[in-house]
Amino acid sequence: MAGYSKASALWILFLLFGFSVAKEILVGGKTDAWKVSASESDSLNQWAEKSRFQVGDYLVWKYDGGKDSVLQVSKENYVNCSISNPIKEYNDDTTKVQLEHPGPFYFISGAKGHCEKGQKLVVVVLTPRRGTRFTGFAAPSPAPSASAEFEGPAVAPTSTANALNGGILMVAMGMIAMWVFFM
Repeated sequence: MAGYSKASALWILFLLFGFSVAKEILVGGKTDAWKVSASESDSLNQWAEKSRFQVGDYLVWKYDGGKDSVLQVSKENYVNCSISNPIKEYNDDTTKVQLEHPGPFYFISGAKGHCEKGQKLVVVVLTPRRGTRFTGFAAPSPAPSASAEFEGPAVAPTSTANALNGGILMVAMGMIAMWVFFM
């Protein structure tokens, strides 16, 4: 095998596979984003609207757990900034939450009055595409309903390039696997 071992080839295969795993995403893109800021009352949601979240990704908050917390709440509690009856409560300085399913996730600060001052976040997780083939065109998004109530930030259309990159990765992994086992 001209100086290459099967172990080296397997390492390359696992390295390629590693590029498709979930990622950790720092909320707000910086360590001090989970706070009340007079000048940026909706900055967390503006950040979330520009970001893409996939099933399996992790959101990571960094904050002082003695003074604040992160509450995962229902849509109603998000809109009303209600800190009673959260789905989950975190106050551990570094909170890591896995986005386990597609759709919206609602988070507010557990510190009294902080949510009302804008310390809240809606994250919309994209639906995974399965069994789709690359056609060169993205499917059109449905038009929003005139009577739709608040649903959180809009989800940007996905690029068909993601499907193409995933297909190329799978072909490369298959070729390496064949090379490892047949050489």
